[in-house]
Amino acid sequence: MTFRKSNCGCDIFSIFLVRFLFLQSKAKMGILQNLLFTICIALRCMTSAEGVIHVTGYVGSEVNISCSYGQGYESYEKYLCKNKCLINNDVLITTSKSRENKYRIHDDKTARIFTTTITGLLSEDAGKYWCGVTRTGTDIYTEVMLKLVQDSCCDTVTKIESYEGYSESVSCPYESQYQNNLKYICRGNRPSACLQEALITSDTKQNGRFRLDDDKVLFTVNGTFTVNMSSLTHNDSGSYLCGVQRNSDLDVFSAVELKVKEWCCVKSIKIKGTVGQPLTLQCPYPPQHLDKGKFLCKGEHRTNCKDITSQSRFKLEGNGSSSSFSVVITKLEEADAGTYWCGSDSERRPGNYTKIQLSVVFLQHTSTLPSTVETLGKMSTQSNPIKNAGHYVVYTVPPLLLLLMCVFAVIVYKCKHQKAKEDEVVMNKNAQNEDALVEVTDAAKNNIYGNQEVVMCKEETSIQQR
Repeated sequence: MTFRKSNCGCDIFSIFLVRFLFLQSKAKMGILQNLLFTICIALRCMTSAEGVIHVTGYVGSEVNISCSYGQGYESYEKYLCKNKCLINNDVLITTSKSRENKYRIHDDKTARIFTTTITGLLSEDAGKYWCGVTRTGTDIYTEVMLKLVQDSCCDTVTKIESYEGYSESVSCPYESQYQNNLKYICRGNRPSACLQEALITSDTKQNGRFRLDDDKVLFTVNGTFTVNMSSLTHNDSGSYLCGVQRNSDLDVFSAVELKVKEWCCVKSIKIKGTVGQPLTLQCPYPPQHLDKGKFLCKGEHRTNCKDITSQSRFKLEGNGSSSSFSVVITKLEEADAGTYWCGSDSERRPGNYTKIQLSVVFLQHTSTLPSTVETLGKMSTQSNPIKNAGHYVVYTVPPLLLLLMCVFAVIVYKCKHQKAKEDEVVMNKNAQNEDALVEVTDAAKNNIYGNQEVVMCKEETSIQQR
């Protein structure tokens, strides 16, 4: 028969034994009281582990409860129960059935430790638990106190701002008692998953763009480990947690908020220039940089920005004010189009850059009508494709010349139309004469002996009209 834990810590058998001895001799009351106290203490030491196991978990996550047992109990059944653990309904899971709802149990018989995992933790899961080992009589048990906290951190957040392409160091403080503990950093603000998703730990020290240095200073209250991030990008912005691992409780964390700015977009200017013409670029700078060196470089990004002030066509000039300096390009070329950066900071920090986007166009010319006609004529007679078509310019015709051309076209049209009418009249008259000639000829055939002089007169008249 198996007895679960009783409220006083002594099993029923011990109570019956003490009661029997009490009835045997009332005279020895003081001795029996001492014997009762001794038996209860001895039995309690046999059935309860030393101390209380404190476990802390995060709401929504999972927690492991590990309990040890003595040698010789490897083959015995183990279980986890809650509340007073007096009835079977209090038993949550046993090693005879390793999975039950949200609970899992595993018995490491070599280490003589069985571990129960509780998943999907809720606030009501906090409280008192018991690790039990089934045996004849009273089971062996260990008390467990489970505490749950929210899976978020922290009340105080250190804010850091930097720029793309730069390196930044994050300082993470910790207490001196944790000098030899594992340190790490992760993204986000969920402590429960931080160690599993760590970007770097003190065991590795270097992982790609991340490096961890632990400054262990003896005989001090607090220590600091530093995480250096190089070649920052805009995607590196966000929340980070610095963690220090603790074996008996939750890890210790400090929160950091990193903001990476797009350094190329602090100030931006757009300028258009003409090939072959001079161009002046204006570069503003703060008054405190009046005596600092100025620079101008070309490139789409700061990392590939090449200084071009050594070229003879580019000349830096001061305009006598404390707010900007000038860069004069004596003769602009087509290849000069692109992105430029100028500033007055010798360290070339992003906040002091000015971005200039330069576009280049070709000079357009106007011409007279003959030049236009000749150019278009040559283009229409060429059978081969035009080379460098981008350099050809379509010439425009002045409005006055266009008006004269229209008047000339109207006069020519009227003259041609009048001449066509006169030709039509002459043709009609000729047709009438031909008809008359045909009639005379027919009459001559019908009357051979007629007056021939009339016929000859008609013919002569017709010939003269023609």
